[in-house]
Amino acid sequence: MMTLNCKGQLIDLNTPKVMGILNLTPDSFYDGGKYKDEKSILSQTEKMLEEGATFVDAGAYSSRPGAEDIPVEEELRRIVPVLELLLKHFPDILVSIDTFRSRVAKETLNTGAALINDISAGHLDPEMMETVAKARVPYIMMHMKGNPRTMKDLNTYTDLIEDIRFYFSERLAAARALGIHDLVIDPGFGFAKNIAQNYELLRQLSLFNTFGIPVLAGLSRKSMIYKVLGGTPAEALNGTTALNMVALQGGANILRVHDVKEAEECVSLYRKLSDASL
Repeated sequence: MMTLNCKGQLIDLNTPKVMGILNLTPDSFYDGGKYKDEKSILSQTEKMLEEGATFVDAGAYSSRPGAEDIPVEEELRRIVPVLELLLKHFPDILVSIDTFRSRVAKETLNTGAALINDISAGHLDPEMMETVAKARVPYIMMHMKGNPRTMKDLNTYTDLIEDIRFYFSERLAAARALGIHDLVIDPGFGFAKNIAQNYELLRQLSLFNTFGIPVLAGLSRKSMIYKVLGGTPAEALNGTTALNMVALQGGANILRVHDVKEAEECVSLYRKLSDASL
């Protein structure tokens, strides 16, 4: 049984779930600056929840390649009021906070966030894992090398899959030593990986199921899709859906997406394909 305990609610991940993305940054690669007032934030969140999102992943620090670094105070200024707004209007919402900073994690968890999604798996803030452990919340750990400004040049591996598996072995051991039990791994499509490496990772995604914990796939509208198709992020929904199905067949338990309805349809068709009795 693969589950996550979110605020006392046991989320069954044996049936794949969808995590909707709520970017609160002005410079994200696809929808940066789109949700900057209460009306647009609430409207988009309501849409994602109505379309079936189990989680809403809110981030106030852009992690696109080469993104600007911002002070922790600015990240907090962007994220905390929005989290308060979401919890006021949607009391049962499970908000994941996309941050690698322990101070942001601590303040948002105290405000009512349900889980933490850390692109660095604790590498960019040595206090992050301890903060998550004290709060007793689920922790999503992504594979990345360097930081958003340097990762593009750090895509050299001895063996791509084995190097990433070793990384997760070490990170999982560190998290469990602190008492974090609800863990999710994200292989980090687009983070310190070129296009060929991203597709190799997707082809071999099932090898990460051996850890026995949920796997998150974040493919939505990324350059590995639109550069291959010769388009833009805005034109990459169809490609995203195609690769989300491949990820589900490779054992992904959570799809992190900009477009919830299409991802939920993908999950429904995957389940029909997997179980003729449905």
